[in-house]
Amino acid sequence: MLVEDTLFGVVDKVQIAVERIKAFEPPDGYFLAFSGGKDSQCIYHLAKEAGVRFDAHFHLTSVDPPEVISFVKAHYPEVILDQPPESMWRLIERKKIPPTRKIRYCCGIYKERGGIGRTVITGVRWDESARRKNTRAMLELNAYSTRKIMLNSDNDEARRLVESCQLKGKHILNPIVDWLTEDVWEYLNGNGIPHCCLYDEGFHRIGCIGCPMSREKGMLREFERWPKYYAAYLRAFDRMLVARRESGLDCSFWPDAHAVMDWWIYGRKKIEWEPEQYEIELLL
Repeated sequence: MLVEDTLFGVVDKVQIAVERIKAFEPPDGYFLAFSGGKDSQCIYHLAKEAGVRFDAHFHLTSVDPPEVISFVKAHYPEVILDQPPESMWRLIERKKIPPTRKIRYCCGIYKERGGIGRTVITGVRWDESARRKNTRAMLELNAYSTRKIMLNSDNDEARRLVESCQLKGKHILNPIVDWLTEDVWEYLNGNGIPHCCLYDEGFHRIGCIGCPMSREKGMLREFERWPKYYAAYLRAFDRMLVARRESGLDCSFWPDAHAVMDWWIYGRKKIEWEPEQYEIELLL
């Protein structure tokens, strides 16, 4: 609940979040990370309530659900749509390996390119940590944990209200880090704020189509929902295999694009890389 009667008195989570946003307002305003999802919607409207300066940015990736883009354009026309530096299809070809749950090079390129030198405000919450936690290479400094967090959008129980990203000169504010999912929906519905139709279809996360963080069940559902993206990934895998062969990388474990897709969705713990003759455990 957003308003709770505790042993220490009445706790109003909305008021607390608004005060947090006011307290850390930078002179040049916030860089608000917006995704069209429920959490970033909360942050957007809380920032409005707080009366602070901010510019909201939606980093397009080329694999965003069309429904999300349409929703943002219709309901948040002032949000800046930042174009991707290259498409996911070309990125896969260039990297010569699909992104995985722990090697999410795509997130670093698409999601982290904005807000350099700014104070970034996000909708990261502890409540989603079990589903989206990770232990990838460090991009953020977390003084309270030895575990490493890479992306501003990642949810982990080690996340703090205020964080610093030394690599990119960012300060990061997570004002609803302690909100529950129920709190988010209570805030949106209680204020008559519309949400993306994909939630009504049963999707719990709104992000890139085919994101490996969705795992097998989620990826299969997304590809069933958006079959053209499934076909586009297959074409990208075809070009990726050509690039691997031209670079002298072995592809015997991936004879064709469908084999890559099966591995990507269902996973294999280890593959043998040639010609180096050593085994590497892919970070699935």
